[in-house]
Amino acid sequence: MESKKGTDWILLRRVLATAKPFKSLFIQSIVLAVVITPFSIAQPFIVQQIVDNNIINGQKDGMVMMAVLFMVVLLINVVMKYYFIYITAELGQSVIKDMRVKVFRHITNLRLRYFDKTPIGTSTTRTINDIEAINNVFAQGVITIVADFITLFAVVGIMFYTSWRLTLILFITMPFMILASYIFKEKVKISYQKVRTQIANMNAFLQERITGMKTVQIFNAEENQKDVFKKINHSYTSANLDSVFYYAVFFPVVELVSAVSLALMIWLGAKGFLQDHVSLGALVAFPLYLNLLFRPIRFMADKFNTMQMGLVAAERVFKILDSQDFIPDEGTINPKKLDGKIAFSNVYFSYDDKNDVLKDINFTLSPGQTLALVGSTGSGKSTIINILSRFYDIHSGTILIDDVDIKEYQLKALRNRIAIVLQDVFLFEGNVFENITLRDKNISFDKVKEAAIMIGAHEFIGRLPDGYDYKVSERGSNLSVGQRQLISFVRALVFDPDILILDEATSSIDTETEAVIQYAIEKLIDHRTSIIIAHRLSTIKHAHNIIVLSNGKIMEQGTHDDLLTRQDGEYRKLYDMQFSELTVAE
Repeated sequence: MESKKGTDWILLRRVLATAKPFKSLFIQSIVLAVVITPFSIAQPFIVQQIVDNNIINGQKDGMVMMAVLFMVVLLINVVMKYYFIYITAELGQSVIKDMRVKVFRHITNLRLRYFDKTPIGTSTTRTINDIEAINNVFAQGVITIVADFITLFAVVGIMFYTSWRLTLILFITMPFMILASYIFKEKVKISYQKVRTQIANMNAFLQERITGMKTVQIFNAEENQKDVFKKINHSYTSANLDSVFYYAVFFPVVELVSAVSLALMIWLGAKGFLQDHVSLGALVAFPLYLNLLFRPIRFMADKFNTMQMGLVAAERVFKILDSQDFIPDEGTINPKKLDGKIAFSNVYFSYDDKNDVLKDINFTLSPGQTLALVGSTGSGKSTIINILSRFYDIHSGTILIDDVDIKEYQLKALRNRIAIVLQDVFLFEGNVFENITLRDKNISFDKVKEAAIMIGAHEFIGRLPDGYDYKVSERGSNLSVGQRQLISFVRALVFDPDILILDEATSSIDTETEAVIQYAIEKLIDHRTSIIIAHRLSTIKHAHNIIVLSNGKIMEQGTHDDLLTRQDGEYRKLYDMQFSELTVAE
């Protein structure tokens, strides 16, 4: 228990530290929390003075003056509360605005292994929902709780000053109020934790199913997925209803205790008035004090839970920020250009640190040459380009570019000189130009147009309703597969890479479009080192070296003509298989 409290305190200090850039707002909110208190408790005190000194004695002039004072105090209190609520909210929003940027920047720099293990919905929940919950630590948490505690002590103090007899009556019911608040806080904290967990589960489920909706519909799995979602939704609803139940019990209990306190105070206060122990003004003012006292107590338990959930969310967010699952970037070399010589020497790699995906890979590619990788699915073709770009680090062996270990290059510098065109093209919501440049302001429209003309994409882009300003839907759903592929090819070219990688870039394209791309490739590889992964062997006939992979091993390598001479070779089998398929199709 102590350990948990200690952890919460450390978390709270860390959350408060995030407000350091907004110190002015934080100080203003604390000052207002202190200054508001006298104006809040002044109102019942003024009412008491009006009753005791003016109403009973019939001093009308004095009563008017006190009434004016009451209205002035009330107005000041309202204005100050407005500023207090607004500034605390502004502080919270400023903190989470800054934190969203930090978390997003951090996530974008994590190695791909993190995204392999973490569902998209979970990352979305951490970046949006959990960070939003941290806002409550400031807007409805620690600062407002401080203000409430100040008010409580001040109210109890002035109540003792006014009538210690009536104040002691309060302590008859106060233990019940404290006990109810504690039970409520603990129960709601547990239910809130369940709610946050279920939100993450629901986000992850929805993200995956919406992304894979085509698969769901192809296999008529709508009903099955609906049943799964109903279970997740039921769990989420149950978690929310648990918290609602505790609220439904707590607030009537608080109202009951408050009513009992008020009844005792009026009954015993009236007896005291009759015995000249209590003034009439005190008897009138005490119900107002009681309201000031019970109102923060009534909501304080909820505020503690809100703050607790903010801390739980903060712990999840800080876990991401504390993650150091980065590709080590200790290189110092920042080349403006690469010759493009690539050498793999005794390279071994595993995604899970157990089963090797690549085993003893050895090859050398001279500058300006083209390497083709072929093999069945899972043979390790895509893995080779992943480790070349340092999306993953190898376990043993060396990878050299221009006779320099790739770990000696600055990570961004290395990737700046390598361009990859993937089979599954990802386009973002935005226009065509933005998808090509990825909003890089250093890339001009003329450069984009030049690359598009070279590729053969300029013509189809020009036919779009708004040309390069044509609005692309999410994932490029309003473009054909071939069009998306051409855009991705232009995207690769405008970044002027020294090493060009085509990962099954032509596998989803019709023959006519493939011919356009193939023409562009042939022009480009004259001065660029290229690595091509292809199912269609017809596209790699002119490659300087072809490597045939199987189960992470190099089975054979050589030129197209050399490999065809090996009658029992793997490449010859693949070629004959594709040739026979083409013959049948014709």
